[in-house]
Amino acid sequence: MKLQNPDLDFVIIGENIHTTRVVMRRGKLVTTTDEGNEAVRYNSVDGERRYLIIPDSVKTTQDYEEGRIKHVKIAVQTAMSSDDETNEGMAYLRRMVQKQEEAGADYLDLNVDEISLKLEEQKAAMIWLVKAIQNLTDIPISVDSSNAETIGVGLDACDKSKRRPMLNSASLERLDALDLAIDHDARVVVTAAGDSGMPESAQERVGNASAMVDTALKKGIDAKDIYIDPLIFPISVDGNFGLHCFEAIRELRQKYGEEIHITGGMSNVSFGIPSRKWINDVFMILAVEAGSDSGIIDPVTSRPDKVFTLDRSSRPYQLAENVLLGKDEHCANYISAWRKGELGDGGPPRRKRPT
Repeated sequence: MKLQNPDLDFVIIGENIHTTRVVMRRGKLVTTTDEGNEAVRYNSVDGERRYLIIPDSVKTTQDYEEGRIKHVKIAVQTAMSSDDETNEGMAYLRRMVQKQEEAGADYLDLNVDEISLKLEEQKAAMIWLVKAIQNLTDIPISVDSSNAETIGVGLDACDKSKRRPMLNSASLERLDALDLAIDHDARVVVTAAGDSGMPESAQERVGNASAMVDTALKKGIDAKDIYIDPLIFPISVDGNFGLHCFEAIRELRQKYGEEIHITGGMSNVSFGIPSRKWINDVFMILAVEAGSDSGIIDPVTSRPDKVFTLDRSSRPYQLAENVLLGKDEHCANYISAWRKGELGDGGPPRRKRPT
């Protein structure tokens, strides 16, 4: 996707088709059908109102009891359990794909890690999902998992006649993933994770990521096929995390030039903060200014072509920027503004009075 700078492409790796994704039970998307079934409502690709029924098995889980519904997991399991290509799970996934296509996604990142605790079931789900999604779109697949075997079977399932897939991700503790990328002619996301833990500073990010890039280059992977993930952590945990990330991005861009890509799971930065969209969008702007040219993002809610037209003099923008630059300790001013309804989302939800 082109940004305001006509010479700059921003590569969108759409992160929506993850079995980790949740909607809230008390949110606007969860309703009760005329038949009395609790369901996630959505519009089909044809604009028809449809309902993804929440199975009884989900209602016994801790996530459900705490108010979270893993809607993508439900859709995948529902679709896998039926040979009918018009079943509700497939219709739901088809609409998810359509929305990301319309939002300009360059890759669709698929992750099934939470489909099951059993590796064989994860692998079966990944194979099924890769094939199913490739039948719905020409957008290339990004195979994403915490397990190299799951990544491997996902890449095996990719249709070689289609555009090249992406491997997400390789790290110092998983160097064999680089060989998987080579074997499957896949582009690859390399992370700044260490061989025994997460980085604690900009310098550690640069060091770990550089070791990965240099190894990938020595193995013959082209720089233009490498996407560096400096690792983006929740700003609510440490107000310096944003600064660490921006500094690492600047140094990596300077070190490797324009051919390599710099990406990252940008929505990670807002975990634990209300009105997350402002934090996510402003982070995207600051990351691109530091040198990023890609993001693992939800392009439906944070469309880059719209994000980069934000009014940077507005109070919500300034509050979010202060959080990300470490100028708002514990996000106190930002959260206070949210409580007062100053961020444009109405502030905290009002408790419903008992009837």
